[in-house]
Amino acid sequence: MYAVIKTGGKQYRVAAGEKLKVEQIPADIGATITFDQVLAVGSGADLVIGAPLVAGAKVAATVVAQGLGDKVRIFKLRRRKHYRKSQGHRQPFTEVQFSAIFGADGKELARAEAAAK
Repeated sequence: MYAVIKTGGKQYRVAAGEKLKVEQIPADIGATITFDQVLAVGSGADLVIGAPLVAGAKVAATVVAQGLGDKVRIFKLRRRKHYRKSQGHRQPFTEVQFSAIFGADGKELARAEAAAK
């Protein structure tokens, strides 16, 4: 069972129990967040595709970490013009773990198993 969600201007295919780094979401570590922009939910013949969203479908997730991505170097140069510019950028991200997927009728379709201690 999987869902296709939209967050941060991007689309992700997610399943219950997996971790994913998405664009930064203002939430504390350990907080439960809900993604309600679900584009598709189900699997195989049971796949429900929205137009553009599946009404009532949502995906629950827990914030695992907040951080910065790898540094991207930006270097600009104009030859023979005495112009050089060097700059760096680290994109902020939020790492989330998906715990449950709910269908269009609000019924739970998939849940992640509890981690063994």
